[in-house]
Amino acid sequence: MRRLLNQVLRVGVVLVVLSAGSGATSLEAQFRNRTREDDAEFDQYNIPYDGKFTFVRLRFEPIRGFYTGGGFFRGRGDLKWDHDYPRAEHHLMKIMDELTTLLPHMFESNILALDDPELFKYPVAYMSEPGFWTMTDKQAATLRDYLLKGGFLIFDDFAGGSQFANFMEKMRDVIPDFTPIQLTSDHPIFHSFFEIDSLNLRHPYYQVKAVFIGIFEDNDPDKRLMAIANYNNDIGESWEWSDEGFIPIDLTNQAYKLGVNYLIYALSH
Repeated sequence: MRRLLNQVLRVGVVLVVLSAGSGATSLEAQFRNRTREDDAEFDQYNIPYDGKFTFVRLRFEPIRGFYTGGGFFRGRGDLKWDHDYPRAEHHLMKIMDELTTLLPHMFESNILALDDPELFKYPVAYMSEPGFWTMTDKQAATLRDYLLKGGFLIFDDFAGGSQFANFMEKMRDVIPDFTPIQLTSDHPIFHSFFEIDSLNLRHPYYQVKAVFIGIFEDNDPDKRLMAIANYNNDIGESWEWSDEGFIPIDLTNQAYKLGVNYLIYALSH
């Protein structure tokens, strides 16, 4: 059955997303039309907890004065954590609805601050651009509690030495004795729904080899995987553009397989 599903996904994912992305929802339109001065008002787009799976994206104050290669990034001009929002999560939730029994919210998703107590109602959270991540001591403590109480984090869209260094520094604020463990394709997360037997993937733009980093309870690979980091990769980019043909279909399909597996693994462990 899973082999068949892999074949179906290979030829059918983009068609599924095309049907989902044929018209922007009013929520998406509201976000795209707002100004950067509205940054503090993200709560108005959130939906109340109702027990259904809701995609949660984490927001943070980004590093200021960080050189990106295309100029100095100075904070408010680019939120960073919102990259690929909201199309990435909408498309992934459409795939989850079509292929699994999760029955998630498909066109509503929540944006939460790192220290928002609402976070503890949601089993999975996603952070884009952790290479620019900053946080307070309170936020670090909240994330630590979230992970230790059973939450699962997905880090995505970061590449290069300086961004990796920032990710490491912030993770050690969350878990002081954190040790990154590179995952191999035999880890159960890569077999929780689709059979992903090879991790020979590359960043969609930079063509560097992707690395999958695991954050384990007590740094023990035999214990619970609390978070996964897609280093030198950007699967959210593939989710976002999957209805445009902008990224090769094989890369897009692999990104969806990873996303589905991450969620199924997180919800079953």
